[in-house]
Amino acid sequence: MERIYAPWRIEWVERDENPIDGCPFCALPSYEDAREARIVARSDHNYVLLNNAPYNPGHVMVIPDEHLENYAALDDETLLDHARLKRAAIDATRRDLDPEGFNTGMNLGGDAAGGSVDHVHGHVVPRWNGDTNFMPVVGDAKVIVEGLERTYDHLHAAFAEDPDAVDTGDLEAGDPVRLSFE
Repeated sequence: MERIYAPWRIEWVERDENPIDGCPFCALPSYEDAREARIVARSDHNYVLLNNAPYNPGHVMVIPDEHLENYAALDDETLLDHARLKRAAIDATRRDLDPEGFNTGMNLGGDAAGGSVDHVHGHVVPRWNGDTNFMPVVGDAKVIVEGLERTYDHLHAAFAEDPDAVDTGDLEAGDPVRLSFE
């Protein structure tokens, strides 16, 4: 039997069972260190969060600041900002990881739709030809080839190159990149 080593995952395994009280998408933006929270970029009404359990390297979520359970409840300003930030996430991922495609979407409807958090959020998942192989089918395991810390560093730099970046953020100080679409 071959072994797959992923030593960076020990932090996830050893974490408190419920480290965040309440909605994680409401709690994470209050962290002083955006890197610790894994918030890589922000805009006026939304932010980009690395997925803790990514389908592929670079899997991020675009999340409105306001806790809303219903997509239709997003006001026009937040909705447009969300779409623009999702586009910026795709562009940053393209600059950083050079994927061959993307899956984007939302899980609306809680457990029935595969969602575990009732705070509206959109996924951006980079894809490569052949990134789905025998491991998920036969081994019931997905191999992620890059650690979250490294992905954070690369995406932070890629967001900083965005033409709408108004503050490139200090990576070492734990500041996200700030984008404005006005």
